[in-house]
Amino acid sequence: MQNDAQRSARTDWDERIALRSDEEREFAFPDLDPPKEVRAVGGVGQVTIDWTPVDGAAGYLILRGTGERGPLQPVDHHSGDVLSVPSPPYVDTTVTAGTPYRYAVASVPEVTVLKGRPSQTVGAVPLVADGIVPTVDVSVDVVAAGTELAKPWVPMIGSERLSQLLCTDRTGGHEIGVELEDALRRMHDEIGVRTVRAHAIFHDDTHVITESGYDFSVVDTIYDKLLAIGLRPVVELGFMPRELAADPSKTVFEYGAIISPPASYDAWYDLVRALVQHLVDRYGLDEVLTWDFEVWNEANLEVFWSGTKTEWLQLYDVSAAAVKSVDPRLAVGGPSSAAAGWVDDLLDHTKRYGTPIDFVSTHTYGSPPLDVRASLERHGYGDLRILWTEWGVTPTHFNPINDSVFSGVFLLRGMKSAAGRIDALSYWVASDHFEELGRPPRLLHGGFGLQTVGGLAKPRYHAMTLLSRLGPVELPVTLTGDGADSLIEAWASRDRDRVAVLLWNLTLDQTKANGASELSRNIRLELPGVDPSWQATATTLEIGVADVATAAKDLPDWPPDDQLAELAEQTKLVSTPLELHDGTVELSLPMPSAVLVELQNPLLSPPHRPGQAHRG
Repeated sequence: MQNDAQRSARTDWDERIALRSDEEREFAFPDLDPPKEVRAVGGVGQVTIDWTPVDGAAGYLILRGTGERGPLQPVDHHSGDVLSVPSPPYVDTTVTAGTPYRYAVASVPEVTVLKGRPSQTVGAVPLVADGIVPTVDVSVDVVAAGTELAKPWVPMIGSERLSQLLCTDRTGGHEIGVELEDALRRMHDEIGVRTVRAHAIFHDDTHVITESGYDFSVVDTIYDKLLAIGLRPVVELGFMPRELAADPSKTVFEYGAIISPPASYDAWYDLVRALVQHLVDRYGLDEVLTWDFEVWNEANLEVFWSGTKTEWLQLYDVSAAAVKSVDPRLAVGGPSSAAAGWVDDLLDHTKRYGTPIDFVSTHTYGSPPLDVRASLERHGYGDLRILWTEWGVTPTHFNPINDSVFSGVFLLRGMKSAAGRIDALSYWVASDHFEELGRPPRLLHGGFGLQTVGGLAKPRYHAMTLLSRLGPVELPVTLTGDGADSLIEAWASRDRDRVAVLLWNLTLDQTKANGASELSRNIRLELPGVDPSWQATATTLEIGVADVATAAKDLPDWPPDDQLAELAEQTKLVSTPLELHDGTVELSLPMPSAVLVELQNPLLSPPHRPGQAHRG
């Protein structure tokens, strides 16, 4: 039965739906100016392109040509997804040493816009190495007041559909539900992650619709397990229950998730409202007010939504009305889109029709997340939260790069780029117990997980561990030299009497994922003001070090438990002493690699060191 408030909300929704036209207009994006100043500097094995930011730009395309009049084409860093980047600078390593290049930069208003007016061109020539490894100087102001260190990895992690927590089947001899639960617990306990976003809470295996009405008992069991870990769900409202689907033959994934619009939007409204009311009744309003309700997944791709954009916007309206009918303070948002598509369309729609929206969510792969704040400000939503509910090194399943050190260092670059401008950057996903295109065929198969079947940490999990060792206060850092702030980046922090500096060497060019000697750099890390009695250690991630893919290359597809235990020991993060001379540390960083330098007052207890071996 609906109470008076719910009936009023439903009537209000019906009246607003009636005002809509049959087809949504296409949002007209602004024609942005190109950057006024563009610079390109050649270095060993690379060219660094820098430019002045442009108001209203979500990102930038880097254009390159050869010869005096040759055509300009976007630089492709071979990620398999969008080519735009969120901000300067950009390091181009898809170059040939000694070849003159011309560069320009175009501003783009939205991620899927792949053209724009180019800036004036500038020239640069990448240098030949000649056996010399350039040095980058990194100086940290350890006595500065500093600012609060933003941690975009903490709010959220992605997961296989959460019904798999109840699965007793085995993959490679490992029970799926037990290990998925253990992987999520580890994300919470070791990394500090707070929420989990996953697909398919309305899939057939949760049995939410029965002949007599709704049954949320399976959902209860799932969420009880999650909350017992200390995690909260991001409730993705999807996919379509078979009983409500206009066309249940439209499916995606090996497990047959239905991607059809509902046969009745009234029935969808009733289901969403019933779920939200049930969650409030079971867990309490104060608890559920901390959750987010996200409408569908990547409806801008035909593979995930068989309807039109107009039909999805209607689904959003109905879903938002249903959530808010329980309590207007509950948070709902979207478009949960691929490559930040439909963000402007949704915001234009909600602004025109008054549909509530509390956050914007979207996804991309292969580059740091773009700056969708430009879209929010265009429509007068500058204060909305921004949740990238999927992000990763590649959008492709079974890709070896997922198991690589490159992907771990990529994670560091993306998180630093997101810090302070994005509320959550959710890596997709926690565990290789993931079966959208089928269950894993072997231990190392290029799975999306940060952890393998069997619970081994991949380099991306190790990267999360290094991030978790940063302190609460961010310190100013200055970098100079060949590849400074483009190839080489640094993130420095302080925590009481401890200084932690995370450095890495990375190009976005995935053709260099297995390393490129010409991109190696020596690092001179200067820490003026550090007490000379402090003890320094280094924790390193590079090819062959804390690298499960290299260590496991000669093992069988499914190593037995004793080999897994040995592999865990071989590939854990290890901290080693460093020499500190007059506040200076010297290091060597191949590409790809990362190192966490920690300095500790010896009179205090030593900090917890990452890398304890773990298996599920």
